[in-house]
Amino acid sequence: MIERIDTGQRMSKIVKHNGVAYLCGQVGDGATVTEQTRDCLSRVDTLLDKAGSSRRQMLQVVIWLADMADFAEMNAVWDAWVPQGHAPARACGEARLARPELKVEIIVTAAC
Repeated sequence: MIERIDTGQRMSKIVKHNGVAYLCGQVGDGATVTEQTRDCLSRVDTLLDKAGSSRRQMLQVVIWLADMADFAEMNAVWDAWVPQGHAPARACGEARLARPELKVEIIVTAAC
């Protein structure tokens, strides 16, 4: 069975299948990478909770940065947020994001 949560015409915020929750990409508000990353991760927390999951159940995370020069700044926020001993498989790359003011987008897959 596939469960779709908060589904619109273009996408669902969460899709659950066989005990796995796939979250749509999250971007955040703020002027800096730090602010945007904190807001992104807060939104991820909300979606994980809605999916019946948590940070400790993350399986994989893909992070897109508008500029890889921001890698260390983003990681400072990420490292404080990820539960010790529960780091997911992760990839991080550089991409042009949907709007010029966006600096980071985070995509999470988690067990639920």
